[in-house]
Amino acid sequence: MKPALPAGAAIVVLGSGGASLGRRLCELLPGARLHGPRSHSGDWDEGYERAVDRLAALFAAGRPIVGLCASGILIRALAPLLDDKRAEPPVVAVAEDGSVAVPLLGGHHGGNALARAIAGITGGIAAITTAGDLRLGLSLDEPPSGWRIANPDCVKPVAAALLAGRPVALVEEAGGGEWLRAGSVRWADPSVPGIPSAAPRVVVTDRASLAAGGDLILHPPVLAIGVGCERGCAPAEIIELVWSALSGAALAPAAVAAIASIELKLAEPAVHAVAEALGVPARFFPAARLLAETPRLTTRSEAVFRATGCWGVAEGAALAAVGPAGALVAKKSRSRRATCAIARAPAPIDASAIGRARGNLAVIGIGPGDPAWRTPEASAALERATDVVGYSLYLDLLGRAIGGKIRHDSAIGAEEDRARLALDLAALGRRVALVSSGDAGIYGLAALVLELLDREARPEWRSVELAVTPGITAMQAAAARAGAPLGHDFCAISLSDLMTPWEIIRTRLEAAAAADFVIALYNPRSTRRAARFAEAAAILLAHRPPDTPVLVARNLGRIGECRNVLPLSRLADAEVDMLSLVLVGSRRTRIIPGDARYLYTPRGYFDREGR
Repeated sequence: MKPALPAGAAIVVLGSGGASLGRRLCELLPGARLHGPRSHSGDWDEGYERAVDRLAALFAAGRPIVGLCASGILIRALAPLLDDKRAEPPVVAVAEDGSVAVPLLGGHHGGNALARAIAGITGGIAAITTAGDLRLGLSLDEPPSGWRIANPDCVKPVAAALLAGRPVALVEEAGGGEWLRAGSVRWADPSVPGIPSAAPRVVVTDRASLAAGGDLILHPPVLAIGVGCERGCAPAEIIELVWSALSGAALAPAAVAAIASIELKLAEPAVHAVAEALGVPARFFPAARLLAETPRLTTRSEAVFRATGCWGVAEGAALAAVGPAGALVAKKSRSRRATCAIARAPAPIDASAIGRARGNLAVIGIGPGDPAWRTPEASAALERATDVVGYSLYLDLLGRAIGGKIRHDSAIGAEEDRARLALDLAALGRRVALVSSGDAGIYGLAALVLELLDREARPEWRSVELAVTPGITAMQAAAARAGAPLGHDFCAISLSDLMTPWEIIRTRLEAAAAADFVIALYNPRSTRRAARFAEAAAILLAHRPPDTPVLVARNLGRIGECRNVLPLSRLADAEVDMLSLVLVGSRRTRIIPGDARYLYTPRGYFDREGR
């Protein structure tokens, strides 16, 4: 088993010289993003003003860093931030021609693996300098994914003993230590007489008790905890039950690979709470799969069978997770509203390969289109997604941000189809991003998704974990381009009458105009309803002076962006379409003359106390 390759690396280039290799690495390394200077033209995923500031921010955020630059640049940028080597992300310096990849930091925490992967891509050399990798062929402090080190302080003395040629015994109480035997280490046999009693050992175990002396304790992910509970069970109750079961069986929480349950509990908060408390995934099995484990159950419950279609949830789920070669090590225990059982597998468990995960749906606002206006939360949700659903134009705007993901394009006007597809995919256990422009909760798809959940109450949809991610709206973008026209009270009104009768829209326009709000007009004019826009302009003109400033902004944050400031008297005849956003000032909105023609609506700071 190889150490896991760090995902989500930031590939940082200093200019156009490294752009080609940087893009190649981004396409081949999982979740990588290309960062380049805004002062240079380049196809960057993210631009920066100063390289030192960007490197420091990435390091502080724990992002793996690959710098296509001299190692000294990375050293000088990050040296003031160095603190705890066990918590710092890997940093790799790569020559611009790809000839050398040098892990500068975090070699045993993904840096060496990242350098080797880069060298494999470029045909260069991975300049590994850590002694364990070079002489032992393994890194004791970089075990395979899912493994935990119980006592990290013992890594160094044990590695030093191995490097010095002193005897170190390998004791395997739980399966899966092949990676330790794959290197060049000649482990001492603990059963052979003659090993000094004070000699250290490497102990692979799922036991909770630590060995004496300087033994290094490694916990492989061989335990699966099956849980069942009543609906609405308190998370604290099930967490206490699981901790009690582990303690009673003298088993290490760090050896747990997954929490397992029945699919009926996909959306049960208590099940996910115990998984989060242990830092492991929750996986779910259909009742038919748990029913197949009936011969291996220690008890059977008719009440559970009537409710679920299987004879036992906790034991059945634990056994299903460890497979036919596994066995129960702690039979079912119960609290007032929950049950728990523990099973052990003969080899490490790959949690991603058992049962199914709870699907999640992130309804994402990507802003007007410019990547710089996409929030980090939205970018992170896109990175996590397996599937991205959206209007084709919006998916095209995302470009490489959704590279390698399954695209589900649809035409304009197919909003309900998109929302249904996204819910269906998430109900299958997939990680789905449903994309809106602007903010998904403002004239976006979030309300439609929630309405479908409310109206149809489909159990498979209700099991989905739903998150709504905010974005910068066209209204905010237009206001920022113009200055501060939203400096005081404002409102937004859509002029589209596809789902709202025009009579209601007209009433809202009259009220907002009379109340002297700054008004953002969405979906202002289409070829079908050009007359409606003229009527809206007339309503506003009836309540405001003809010289009230109006901003018409089109294609904000995209190619072809244009902005025009004009008086309200000319709004009816202005060039406005469905790609435009119209901001109508209040009676207090002002223009600062000049080339930029800034607009602002004073808040009233200088109206107080006669100022």
